[in-house]
Amino acid sequence: MATTELLPGSRTDADGSAVVRVLSYNIRSMKDDTAALARVIGACAPDLVLLQEAPRFFRWRKKLARLASDSGLVVLSGGATAAGPALLCSLRATVERTEDVLLPLTPGRHRRGFATAVVRFGGARLGVLSCHLSLEKGERYEQGGMLLDRVAGMGVDHAVAGGDLNDDPAGRTFRRLAGTLTDCRTAAPWGGEHTWTHTDPPKRIDALFVTEGVEVLGCGVPYDQPGVTETDLRAATDHLPLLAALAVPAAV
Repeated sequence: MATTELLPGSRTDADGSAVVRVLSYNIRSMKDDTAALARVIGACAPDLVLLQEAPRFFRWRKKLARLASDSGLVVLSGGATAAGPALLCSLRATVERTEDVLLPLTPGRHRRGFATAVVRFGGARLGVLSCHLSLEKGERYEQGGMLLDRVAGMGVDHAVAGGDLNDDPAGRTFRRLAGTLTDCRTAAPWGGEHTWTHTDPPKRIDALFVTEGVEVLGCGVPYDQPGVTETDLRAATDHLPLLAALAVPAAV
Protein backbone atom coordinates (compact mmCIF):
# COMPACT_ATOMS: atom_id res chain seq x y z
CA MET A 1 0.00 0.00 0.00
CA ALA A 2 1.27 3.47 -0.86
CA THR A 3 1.93 6.02 1.84
CA THR A 4 1.42 9.76 1.85
CA GLU A 5 4.58 10.67 3.78
CA LEU A 6 7.31 12.00 1.48
CA LEU A 7 10.86 10.70 1.44
CA PRO A 8 13.52 13.09 2.76
CA GLY A 9 14.88 15.57 0.27
CA SER A 10 18.49 15.73 -0.87
CA ARG A 11 20.87 17.47 1.49
CA THR A 12 24.47 17.64 2.65
CA ASP A 13 25.07 17.96 6.38
CA ALA A 14 27.78 19.92 8.18
CA ASP A 15 29.76 16.75 8.91
CA GLY A 16 29.97 15.95 5.17
CA SER A 17 27.38 13.17 5.20
CA ALA A 18 24.60 13.35 2.63
CA VAL A 19 21.05 12.26 1.91
CA VAL A 20 20.98 10.97 -1.66
CA ARG A 21 17.81 10.18 -3.63
CA VAL A 22 18.22 7.23 -6.01
CA LEU A 23 15.78 6.10 -8.71
CA SER A 24 15.89 2.78 -10.58
CA TYR A 25 13.82 2.53 -13.76
CA ASN A 26 13.53 0.16 -16.73
CA ILE A 27 12.60 2.52 -19.58
CA ARG A 28 11.99 -0.05 -22.36
CA SER A 29 14.34 1.64 -24.83
CA MET A 30 12.20 4.80 -24.69
CA LYS A 31 9.61 3.16 -26.95
CA ASP A 32 6.69 4.64 -25.05
CA ASP A 33 5.68 8.18 -24.01
CA THR A 34 9.03 9.91 -23.46
CA ALA A 35 7.40 13.09 -22.17
CA ALA A 36 5.60 11.09 -19.48
CA LEU A 37 8.85 9.29 -18.69
CA ALA A 38 10.71 12.57 -18.19
CA ARG A 39 7.91 13.93 -16.01
CA VAL A 40 8.06 10.88 -13.73
CA ILE A 41 11.83 11.04 -13.39
CA GLY A 42 11.86 14.79 -12.82
CA ALA A 43 9.06 14.66 -10.25
CA CYS A 44 11.03 12.13 -8.18
CA ALA A 45 13.86 14.69 -7.83
CA PRO A 46 16.64 12.08 -7.90
CA ASP A 47 20.34 12.69 -7.45
CA LEU A 48 21.11 9.42 -9.24
CA VAL A 49 19.08 7.43 -11.77
CA LEU A 50 19.87 3.80 -12.53
CA LEU A 51 18.34 3.06 -15.92
CA GLN A 52 17.80 -0.25 -17.66
CA GLU A 53 16.97 -0.78 -21.32
CA ALA A 54 18.35 2.63 -22.24
CA PRO A 55 18.55 3.26 -26.01
CA ARG A 56 21.30 1.20 -27.66
CA PHE A 57 20.95 1.75 -31.39
CA PHE A 58 20.49 4.63 -33.86
CA ARG A 59 21.32 7.99 -32.22
CA TRP A 60 21.20 6.41 -28.77
CA ARG A 61 23.44 9.07 -27.21
CA LYS A 62 21.17 11.85 -28.43
CA LYS A 63 18.06 10.10 -27.09
CA LEU A 64 19.62 9.50 -23.70
CA ALA A 65 20.90 13.07 -23.50
CA ARG A 66 17.44 14.41 -24.35
CA LEU A 67 15.83 12.31 -21.61
CA ALA A 68 18.41 13.55 -19.10
CA SER A 69 17.90 17.17 -20.11
CA ASP A 70 14.10 16.92 -20.02
CA SER A 71 14.37 15.39 -16.54
CA GLY A 72 16.70 18.10 -15.23
CA LEU A 73 19.71 15.76 -15.15
CA VAL A 74 22.86 14.88 -17.09
CA VAL A 75 24.18 11.60 -18.49
CA LEU A 76 26.76 9.98 -16.24
CA SER A 77 27.59 6.72 -18.02
CA GLY A 78 26.26 3.69 -19.87
CA GLY A 79 23.79 3.12 -22.67
CA ALA A 80 24.91 1.06 -25.65
CA THR A 81 28.44 0.87 -24.22
CA ALA A 82 27.06 -1.07 -21.23
CA ALA A 83 24.53 -3.07 -23.32
CA GLY A 84 21.56 -1.14 -21.90
CA PRO A 85 22.13 -0.06 -18.30
CA ALA A 86 22.86 3.66 -17.87
CA LEU A 87 23.33 6.25 -15.15
CA LEU A 88 22.02 9.81 -14.92
CA CYS A 89 22.85 12.28 -12.17
CA SER A 90 22.04 15.75 -10.95
CA LEU A 91 24.56 18.59 -10.97
CA ARG A 92 24.85 18.04 -7.24
CA ALA A 93 27.11 15.04 -7.93
CA THR A 94 30.87 15.39 -8.33
CA VAL A 95 32.05 12.59 -10.61
CA GLU A 96 35.30 10.79 -9.79
CA ARG A 97 35.18 8.12 -12.49
CA THR A 98 32.90 5.99 -14.64
CA GLU A 99 33.25 2.55 -16.22
CA ASP A 100 30.98 0.57 -18.52
CA VAL A 101 31.35 -3.20 -18.13
CA LEU A 102 30.28 -5.83 -20.66
CA LEU A 103 29.54 -9.24 -19.18
CA PRO A 104 30.45 -12.53 -20.87
CA LEU A 105 28.16 -13.24 -23.83
CA THR A 106 26.27 -16.52 -23.92
CA PRO A 107 25.63 -17.46 -27.59
CA GLY A 108 22.02 -16.96 -28.54
CA ARG A 109 21.24 -14.64 -25.63
CA HIS A 110 21.24 -10.88 -25.14
CA ARG A 111 24.47 -9.16 -24.15
CA ARG A 112 24.37 -7.82 -20.61
CA GLY A 113 26.48 -5.25 -18.80
CA PHE A 114 26.89 -2.87 -15.88
CA ALA A 115 27.02 0.93 -15.91
CA THR A 116 29.19 2.01 -12.96
CA ALA A 117 30.54 5.18 -11.42
CA VAL A 118 32.03 6.67 -8.27
CA VAL A 119 30.54 10.02 -7.26
CA ARG A 120 30.67 12.39 -4.31
CA PHE A 121 27.98 14.42 -2.59
CA GLY A 122 29.65 16.78 -0.15
CA GLY A 123 31.97 14.57 1.88
CA ALA A 124 30.06 11.37 1.04
CA ARG A 125 31.65 9.09 -1.56
CA LEU A 126 29.40 6.55 -3.26
CA GLY A 127 29.89 3.75 -5.77
CA VAL A 128 26.97 3.24 -8.18
CA LEU A 129 26.03 0.28 -10.39
CA SER A 130 23.05 -0.22 -12.70
CA CYS A 131 22.26 -3.69 -14.01
CA HIS A 132 19.73 -5.66 -16.04
CA LEU A 133 20.20 -9.35 -15.32
CA SER A 134 19.46 -12.29 -17.58
CA LEU A 135 16.09 -13.96 -18.06
CA GLU A 136 17.82 -17.37 -17.78
CA LYS A 137 18.18 -18.60 -14.20
CA GLY A 138 21.69 -20.01 -14.35
CA GLU A 139 23.16 -17.08 -16.24
CA ARG A 140 21.34 -14.63 -13.95
CA TYR A 141 22.83 -16.28 -10.87
CA GLU A 142 26.35 -15.99 -12.32
CA GLN A 143 25.74 -12.34 -13.16
CA GLY A 144 24.60 -11.75 -9.58
CA GLY A 145 28.01 -12.99 -8.43
CA MET A 146 29.73 -10.68 -10.93
CA LEU A 147 27.71 -7.78 -9.54
CA LEU A 148 28.88 -8.52 -6.00
CA ASP A 149 32.48 -8.82 -7.18
CA ARG A 150 32.24 -5.52 -9.05
CA VAL A 151 30.80 -3.68 -6.04
CA ALA A 152 33.47 -5.14 -3.76
CA GLY A 153 36.18 -4.04 -6.19
CA MET A 154 35.07 -0.42 -6.63
CA GLY A 155 37.39 0.84 -3.91
CA VAL A 156 34.67 2.62 -1.92
CA ASP A 157 33.26 2.12 1.56
CA HIS A 158 29.69 2.77 0.44
CA ALA A 159 27.80 1.81 -2.70
CA VAL A 160 24.32 1.46 -4.18
CA ALA A 161 23.55 -1.13 -6.85
CA GLY A 162 20.37 -2.22 -8.51
CA GLY A 163 18.11 -2.40 -11.46
CA ASP A 164 15.94 -4.93 -13.22
CA LEU A 165 16.90 -8.29 -11.69
CA ASN A 166 14.35 -10.40 -13.59
CA ASP A 167 13.99 -12.17 -10.23
CA ASP A 168 11.81 -11.67 -7.17
CA PRO A 169 12.79 -11.78 -3.48
CA ALA A 170 12.18 -15.54 -3.30
CA GLY A 171 14.48 -16.17 -6.27
CA ARG A 172 17.98 -17.60 -6.01
CA THR A 173 19.76 -14.58 -7.50
CA PHE A 174 17.80 -12.03 -5.49
CA ARG A 175 18.61 -13.98 -2.33
CA ARG A 176 22.28 -14.12 -3.31
CA LEU A 177 22.44 -10.34 -3.57
CA ALA A 178 20.41 -9.78 -0.39
CA GLY A 179 22.72 -12.13 1.48
CA THR A 180 25.64 -9.73 1.03
CA LEU A 181 23.97 -6.35 0.46
CA THR A 182 20.98 -4.67 2.12
CA ASP A 183 17.73 -4.81 0.13
CA CYS A 184 16.47 -1.24 0.44
CA ARG A 185 12.78 -2.11 0.16
CA THR A 186 13.00 -4.68 2.96
CA ALA A 187 15.04 -2.33 5.15
CA ALA A 188 12.63 0.63 4.93
CA PRO A 189 9.37 0.00 3.04
CA TRP A 190 7.75 3.10 1.57
CA GLY A 191 5.32 3.68 -1.27
CA GLY A 192 4.30 0.76 -3.46
CA GLU A 193 5.95 -2.66 -3.54
CA HIS A 194 5.51 -4.20 -6.98
CA THR A 195 7.42 -2.92 -10.02
CA TRP A 196 6.02 -5.41 -12.56
CA THR A 197 2.23 -5.45 -12.73
CA HIS A 198 1.72 -7.49 -15.92
CA THR A 199 1.39 -10.80 -14.11
CA ASP A 200 -1.09 -12.11 -11.58
CA PRO A 201 0.06 -11.68 -8.90
CA PRO A 202 2.29 -8.65 -9.61
CA LYS A 203 5.97 -8.95 -8.74
CA ARG A 204 8.88 -7.00 -7.33
CA ILE A 205 11.64 -7.71 -9.87
CA ASP A 206 13.40 -4.34 -9.66
CA ALA A 207 15.51 -3.63 -6.58
CA LEU A 208 18.07 -1.34 -4.99
CA PHE A 209 20.77 -2.65 -2.67
CA VAL A 210 23.32 -0.82 -0.51
CA THR A 211 26.49 -1.78 1.29
CA GLU A 212 26.99 -1.74 5.04
CA GLY A 213 26.97 1.72 6.60
CA VAL A 214 24.40 3.27 4.24
CA GLU A 215 21.11 3.97 6.04
CA VAL A 216 17.95 3.42 4.01
CA LEU A 217 15.38 6.10 4.84
CA GLY A 218 12.68 4.68 2.57
CA CYS A 219 12.29 2.75 -0.68
CA GLY A 220 9.37 1.90 -2.96
CA VAL A 221 7.28 2.82 -5.98
CA PRO A 222 6.63 6.59 -5.73
CA TYR A 223 2.86 6.61 -6.17
CA ASP A 224 2.33 9.58 -3.84
CA GLN A 225 5.30 11.64 -4.95
CA PRO A 226 3.97 15.07 -6.01
CA GLY A 227 3.94 15.31 -9.79
CA VAL A 228 3.86 11.54 -10.34
CA THR A 229 0.51 10.45 -11.80
CA GLU A 230 -0.98 7.05 -12.57
CA THR A 231 -1.48 8.20 -16.14
CA ASP A 232 2.21 9.01 -16.60
CA LEU A 233 3.32 5.80 -14.87
CA ARG A 234 1.21 3.74 -17.29
CA ALA A 235 2.33 5.71 -20.34
CA ALA A 236 6.06 5.99 -19.60
CA THR A 237 7.17 2.34 -19.80
CA ASP A 238 6.12 -1.18 -18.81
CA HIS A 239 7.92 -1.17 -15.42
CA LEU A 240 7.26 1.00 -12.39
CA PRO A 241 10.13 3.05 -10.94
CA LEU A 242 11.74 2.42 -7.58
CA LEU A 243 12.75 5.45 -5.48
CA ALA A 244 14.95 5.40 -2.39
CA ALA A 245 16.40 7.98 -0.02
CA LEU A 246 19.79 6.98 1.41
CA ALA A 247 21.84 8.51 4.22
CA VAL A 248 25.49 8.14 3.19
CA PRO A 249 28.24 8.82 5.79
CA ALA A 250 31.13 11.11 5.00
CA ALA A 251 34.18 9.30 3.65
CA VAL A 252 36.88 8.62 6.21
